[in-house]
Amino acid sequence: MYLTRTDRIERIGFVSTRFQGTDGVSLETEKWKKVLERMGFACFFFSGLSDWDPASSMVVDEAFFGHPRVVEIQRQCFGTTVRSDRLSGEIHDLRTDLKKALYEFVSTFCVDLLIVENALTIPMHIALGVAITEFIAETGIPVIAHHHDFAWERQRFSMSAVDDFLAMSFPPRLHSVNHVVINTEGRRQLSYRCGLSSIVVPNVFDFHTPPPVLDDYGKGLRADLGVAPDEVLFLQPTRVIARKGIEHAVELASRLRERKVKLLISHQERDEGSDYFDRTMDYARLLGVEVIVRPDIIGAERGLTEGGKKRYSLWDCYLNADFVTYPSSYEGFGNAFLEALWFKKPILVNRYSIYQQDIEPVGFEVALMDYYITPDTVDQVNALLDAPIVAELLAEKNYELAKRFFSLDLLEQRLRQAMMNFGRV
Repeated sequence: MYLTRTDRIERIGFVSTRFQGTDGVSLETEKWKKVLERMGFACFFFSGLSDWDPASSMVVDEAFFGHPRVVEIQRQCFGTTVRSDRLSGEIHDLRTDLKKALYEFVSTFCVDLLIVENALTIPMHIALGVAITEFIAETGIPVIAHHHDFAWERQRFSMSAVDDFLAMSFPPRLHSVNHVVINTEGRRQLSYRCGLSSIVVPNVFDFHTPPPVLDDYGKGLRADLGVAPDEVLFLQPTRVIARKGIEHAVELASRLRERKVKLLISHQERDEGSDYFDRTMDYARLLGVEVIVRPDIIGAERGLTEGGKKRYSLWDCYLNADFVTYPSSYEGFGNAFLEALWFKKPILVNRYSIYQQDIEPVGFEVALMDYYITPDTVDQVNALLDAPIVAELLAEKNYELAKRFFSLDLLEQRLRQAMMNFGRV
């Protein structure tokens, strides 16, 4: 029997490096929270960075992958195959601190089950992963490990001085852990590489709630961005990292020569450094494309800047966009794709592998590219921009398909399946 304090799971604790902003893990966790609370569970949150309700959250600074102490440890862990005794000691010291914090979190909020969001998947924070693994092994607490991005999916983790920790904790092989992946390839690779079974729970969206409409507040965004009424606004709703393929959106904008296109990048985060951002901006200058990155007036929510100007949300960006670009070379699933369907926007999608396996068979009507822009790609986009009535009909079809296959109802079904394995739900 698992060593929980009750015979029934009622209080759930989420664990991650951060619950803040509009990164994919935070967005998906918020959907899980919504569904679980609708199912009658109370939810609590442990992280290193958070803008969520402090009454139900415990924030430990060194649980964030961007904390200076963590950054220095991580820098020494990859790109080499040997680590110093000192580095091992630093990892274990931090692991001890974080494990104590986890004990405090579970005790404070009387948590019956943990849901670990990506912290046992991608090794952005070695010490936290090891701390979580040891905590699970010492308590036997039921755990759902929600895996978004595995180490083997990122080249920067291929050479490591911490292979022992990766084998131990990313992901762990423990009896009280149920593994959840977001795509079928993840399930296949987890089984092949680790001998672990898993449940596929794709990214979802609340398609039963209609999207907001463009109000007077949001209508000011285009003018504040310097976009004229006769100009076409492309939205790239992602962070600026290489696998997002933003250079393809830049090229597409440059090849629509009969239109004046401006490209808005919604997220300013550069989790993998600034080299790709600099390269993309140089490329845009070479092609004569104006790329807009305005973190000063675009954030997670509406509000006011320090200077008293309007701050707009990601939703405002979608509502003002004429077209969405999503030319990623790799995605774990595709939150931004679902968001574009929710807002009923025409979209260009690169046929990355997970899209081909898990999304394309549904039958969505979108503009497609196969890893580079071709004249056919340009023709598809022009056709959607030239025929707004047709684009609207296709958007309605896409919305209904998404409601059927990627709604919160599906998430609830899969969560019940995952939690039934513990026998006390």
